[in-house]
Amino acid sequence: MKIKITKIIDHGHNDERIVLDITEDTDIGEYLVMDTTYTVQGQVSNKVRHPYWFPDKKVKKNDHIVLYTKKGNESSTVNPNGSTSYFFYWGLNSNVWNNDGDCALLLHVDQWIHHRVTIKNKEK
Repeated sequence: MKIKITKIIDHGHNDERIVLDITEDTDIGEYLVMDTTYTVQGQVSNKVRHPYWFPDKKVKKNDHIVLYTKKGNESSTVNPNGSTSYFFYWGLNSNVWNNDGDCALLLHVDQWIHHRVTIKNKEK
């Protein structure tokens, strides 16, 4: 992966956020963050919740991504070292990481298929 999870800050509080570092130039629109837990055996659970799919955006090595759980407006700032910090907002009304044992899951999804469901009117 070209992104790594660095830390979760203020989990369970209003400014809860996950910080990700860019390790190689990439498009963050190929990544999703979700929350889940661990199974009794210590494996990542398949009961994922609250997916956040980043918008298409080219980012460079050493840039930072900060994803807040709360509502807000996307922004960015150039750091003194020339890297950029990008700020995104999940838009949720409650915190995601509020229990010990919660798991932040980062997925790289560079291909997908979609299909629109159409419901036909029932005949009377």
